[in-house]
Amino acid sequence: MSTNSTPTSNKITKVAAANIAVALVVICLKYAAYVVSGSVALYSDALESIVNVITAVAAYVAIWMSAKPPDSDHPFGHSKAEFLAAMFEGAMIAVAAVLIMIKAYNGLVEGVTLEHSVLGLSINSFATIINAIWAGVMIKWGTQWRSPALVADGHHLFTDVITSVGVVIALILALMTGWYILDPLIAAVVAVNILMMGYRIATESMSRLMDQAASPEIEARIRGAIEANGIGALQAHDIRTRQAGRALFIEFHLVVPGSMTVDDAHAICDRLENSIEKSIEGSEVVIHVEPEYKAKPEDSGAVPL
Repeated sequence: MSTNSTPTSNKITKVAAANIAVALVVICLKYAAYVVSGSVALYSDALESIVNVITAVAAYVAIWMSAKPPDSDHPFGHSKAEFLAAMFEGAMIAVAAVLIMIKAYNGLVEGVTLEHSVLGLSINSFATIINAIWAGVMIKWGTQWRSPALVADGHHLFTDVITSVGVVIALILALMTGWYILDPLIAAVVAVNILMMGYRIATESMSRLMDQAASPEIEARIRGAIEANGIGALQAHDIRTRQAGRALFIEFHLVVPGSMTVDDAHAICDRLENSIEKSIEGSEVVIHVEPEYKAKPEDSGAVPL
């Protein structure tokens, strides 16, 4: 099946594939840390890493699907598949939180015995460093390439880093004080923290599935491109945007003199479309041409030309 082979799409797909490999390495390290120590808190960290693997695979599939070109059934493309992956991540994080809560409760009731804790903490800390570096890479590249799936995975991993640091600190305190009850308690805190992250990812993805507008920074760039390249027209108004994965759909009305020929108006539209689509990668522009009596007051948000 053919896919969109733009350089950005190829880069995103490669990063998504690498994300699966990183997640597998980290889960092996964290599970080893739990096995050697018997810590419920380290178990909670390892369990979240299982979710990382599942969501990494889901993100890869969604990114592959979103790169497919438009077809007769999906004339606007498949970009929203990335938002579905982000929502799936939110749901899986919630499942992990419940499982961790169950393990923490059992630890509180039955007690916890910690063994080889220093070795377990060392292994876990190494895995955390890997996650921290990779989370930063995912968020940076996902934001730069406007990939919701990469950004969601990056924030998820960053949450994993924060909770891992908390786990390490709590276990050190438990070992120093002998208060081993801190181990299941910190696991419960981890569960609440990742549950909140899952809720945030799911709600943000739902908002974008409902055609959320572009950011103010992107809208300012659109207006700037219209002002710089709309020479010959009179005004642009009713500028609307909707984000669909990496695709950004832009439409507006362009007011031209009533005496202007169709050829001249079309030339202005071509110039505006090329300028905006070159400035904002992944954008698709639709312009509706109107005669001058359709102009709107400037306080309505219209762009004078």
